[in-house]
Amino acid sequence: MLQTLLMAGGNAGGGLGSFLPLILIMVVFYFFMIYPQMKKNKEQKKFRENLGKGDKVITIGGIHAKIVEVNEDALVIESEGTRLRVDRTAISMEASRNLNPKKEDKKEEKK
Repeated sequence: MLQTLLMAGGNAGGGLGSFLPLILIMVVFYFFMIYPQMKKNKEQKKFRENLGKGDKVITIGGIHAKIVEVNEDALVIESEGTRLRVDRTAISMEASRNLNPKKEDKKEEKK
């Protein structure tokens, strides 16, 4: 009976200690999976908001084009004489990034 009481007393004190590995796994999961994805989504949103007339882009489908008209939620692009209306989310940030000089570089050239 004494042995049963000692074992029960030993298990009662380890409440937080037993959850510590689970908490550590959740923290690691957040910093290696969730946080980088949130950061990438924020960069994509900023990229798509800064698209303007005259920028060269590549769509997710691989169409190389130039923006000729900018609307709030869509863009009109032109490629080899053909105009298409596409959603802003159809523009690939990774593929389009190197096609245009950075906005800061354009400002320095104008001065």
